[in-house]
Amino acid sequence: MLLRLPYLALSTAFSLIRLLPMSDRAKDLEILALRHQLGVLQRQVDKPKLTWPDRALLAALLHRLPRVQLRQLT
Repeated sequence: MLLRLPYLALSTAFSLIRLLPMSDRAKDLEILALRHQLGVLQRQVDKPKLTWPDRALLAALLHRLPRVQLRQLT
């Protein structure tokens, strides 16, 4: 449980490094594919059960977004 937050942070850092050499078109296609996967999973599960490291990571990521974009997410 204590290693989950550092693991999530490290894996997120590696995924960001992987995105640097990608073109905008490839990034857009990957985002569309991930949104589709998320939509499929949301139909299968009523409500996701987040653990405290998941909530901490989401809070840290959402803290960096402007309020205008946060309103679009809800």
